[in-house]
Amino acid sequence: MRTNWNLNTGGQLKINMKFEVLILGNSSATPMFDRHPTSQVLNFNEQLFLIDCGEGTQMQLSRYGIKSNRLGHIFISHLHGDHYLGLVGLLSSMHLVGRKSDLHLYGPAALKEILDIQFLHSETVLRYNLIFHPISPDEPGVIFENRTMKVSTFPLTHRIACTGFRFDEGPRARTLLGDVVQALNIPTVYYPAIKKGMDYVDENGNVYPADQLSLPAPKSRSYVYCSDTVRTADYLPYVQHADLMYHESTFLHDMVDRAKETFHTTALEAGEIAKETHARKLLLGHYSARYRDLNPLLEEARTAFPNTELSIEGKWFSV
Repeated sequence: MRTNWNLNTGGQLKINMKFEVLILGNSSATPMFDRHPTSQVLNFNEQLFLIDCGEGTQMQLSRYGIKSNRLGHIFISHLHGDHYLGLVGLLSSMHLVGRKSDLHLYGPAALKEILDIQFLHSETVLRYNLIFHPISPDEPGVIFENRTMKVSTFPLTHRIACTGFRFDEGPRARTLLGDVVQALNIPTVYYPAIKKGMDYVDENGNVYPADQLSLPAPKSRSYVYCSDTVRTADYLPYVQHADLMYHESTFLHDMVDRAKETFHTTALEAGEIAKETHARKLLLGHYSARYRDLNPLLEEARTAFPNTELSIEGKWFSV
């Protein structure tokens, strides 16, 4: 794991831990106005996760300097084409450029059948191990977990089975008091132990408690991805207190009847959901092709939840 130590102006010694999202596509249904179907890359301390894979995703990865072979996990929310039609091309290109490392794929059970028939008739045998993890569309659950990250799914209400994803950072380390540890000449090799809450004992047996050398650990961060869904109360328990919430906002609220008919959400509803679930920041996306200018969606959402931004292709958003 890449570790960078920084001494900030307050004398605190911190580790830089990236947690950010790159928007590759933000359009609904069809590419329009130079906007691409849904896809995102989540970077957590150089672990790269791909969330949905609409048409053109591999071209967008190339455009924004993301090497596909760095992806370790891909998550597909549902089987509408604007969320997965770029997947076969991406997997095939990884094969052609000689990928060897395992790739984990999470999605609806029927996705495996779709991939199998594609590879069968193209006579493609992948050079790498593609490990498929079927997702239950009806039950929430943890689908991936390691020491630093947990990924959970929760059911959404769309025209077909659809799931959202929640990315929760693992417990964070304490923040070292840089001025203190440096004044005591504590070797850097002991820093990780102190950050875990362990006391430091010097060569003379003097004990320096961890709470005198460091501050309590910062709050762990979370990213919530709400793919296609009509507004319901059912999924709200799973998206509480997100540091960054992405929520589809296909329509303006004057088309709320159309949103309900197609099992989508309006920008106003997205803002109300962010407020109700105590999100820290809201990110809109999945814009209808009827909107060239996206500012009205932003303005509408901000009437309910001021800390809202538009997802813009090529832009990173910190969690």
